Amino acid sequence: MVDVTAKAITARVARARATLRLQPATLRAIRRRGLAKGDVLGVARLAGIMAAKRTAELIPLCHPLRLTGVDVRFVPDRRRAAIHVETAVRAVDRTGVEIEALTAAAVAGLTIYDMVKAIDRAMVLTDLHLVEKAGGRTGHWRRGATGGRAGP
Repeated sequence: MVDVTAKAITARVARARATLRLQPATLRAIRRRGLAKGDVLGVARLAGIMAAKRTAELIPLCHPLRLTGVDVRFVPDRRRAAIHVETAVRAVDRTGVEIEALTAAAVAGLTIYDMVKAIDRAMVLTDLHLVEKAGGRTGHWRRGATGGRAGP
């Protein structure tokens, strides 16, 4: 584990995204809340928040952080038969929250997969990536901006 004792405590934020590609009928069932396991997106939101809070238990050498906020939202994309999982994690601490945001997006996507796998085993969880981070020594970074790797 990297020693962060000498680093300044600053406000940190990170946003991440993942995409779950599925059958159009599966997307309709999720949107209509017509599945036996219940409110898929509500459960996935809670799973994403819980995952962000427990990231240090899941990822070796990841620092436990004092998170001050976790947001998980879902953007249905009917044209592409997909759900985009978008997360934002905030903390006031000595190290960034990028891994927490990525973990939240991954676990929220996996939770959707788990809840609808009985009707769609062909789903694909893809494109997990950091969208933006701010705070700390390296400052602000945004995907596609100068210095950031261009991407979706």
